[in-house]
Amino acid sequence: MADIIRIGLIQAKNEVHGDESVHLHKEKAVEKHYRMVREAAAKGAQIICLQEIFYGPYFCAEQQPKWYESAEEVPNGPTVQLFSSLARELGTVLILPVYERVGIGTYYNTAAVIDADGTYLGKYRKQHIPHVGVGSSGCGFWEKYYFKPGNLGYPVFETAFAKVGVYICYDRHFPEGARLLGLNGAEIVFNPSATVAGLSEYLWKLEQPAHAVANGYYVAAINRVGTEAPWNMGEFYGQSYLVDPRGQFVAMGSRDQDEVVIAEMDRNKIHEVRDTWQFYRDRRPETYEDMVKLLP
Repeated sequence: MADIIRIGLIQAKNEVHGDESVHLHKEKAVEKHYRMVREAAAKGAQIICLQEIFYGPYFCAEQQPKWYESAEEVPNGPTVQLFSSLARELGTVLILPVYERVGIGTYYNTAAVIDADGTYLGKYRKQHIPHVGVGSSGCGFWEKYYFKPGNLGYPVFETAFAKVGVYICYDRHFPEGARLLGLNGAEIVFNPSATVAGLSEYLWKLEQPAHAVANGYYVAAINRVGTEAPWNMGEFYGQSYLVDPRGQFVAMGSRDQDEVVIAEMDRNKIHEVRDTWQFYRDRRPETYEDMVKLLP
């Protein structure tokens, strides 16, 4: 593996009104992101990540069974199959966040990891599921209506270019999984998100740089942009970024524009930081048993 890897982060608006059919949402969003993945690859990106459940609006703003129709099998669904072919054509690694259906009526918030030859490497299922109101209009992050908590642990995938971990949106508020991704060998962790101004924006540039520092890896944070009707629950504020193991921002996207953010990660910096700050050597797991006890 080369020491310098070019990372592509894709942030985009949803341009279809939420009252339209699931089919139309998926069709338009897949077309748009297919083009943007090509753009990222043309700019030299070797690993590309899309935003959380990229092929539609953030439908968790409401609780409607209509949106179950958007779920697919992973990896055998049409979206993963389509983008696997694109990854193979472009020679890029893709992190593809989708809505996963398992069997009849079981659903997860999932990211498929596809290697540069189009091989499906595996998936991460979002572990921490929020159920939080936003404002006074009845909108919110009503994710427990749509998703079961993940059950696949915190896998790290050895891709053609780097060892990749995934953490999805609300996961970023929990340092335990971020640490486990580091212990499992991640060199870069991708966090595809859908988060709005007014609730946790001040944490957007705080928590994930802290994870990068505490664990000696890169973090790539991806957030969609714009407002989404009919819910208008707030502005998705973009600002997708790559942060290095010293907590320094390498590159950051705009607040309100569709954008392909390109940045470089340097594997040498991971070694340098870990040799300086020996957090893995000095941790004391034998003293942390109380962390995994259930509260009364």
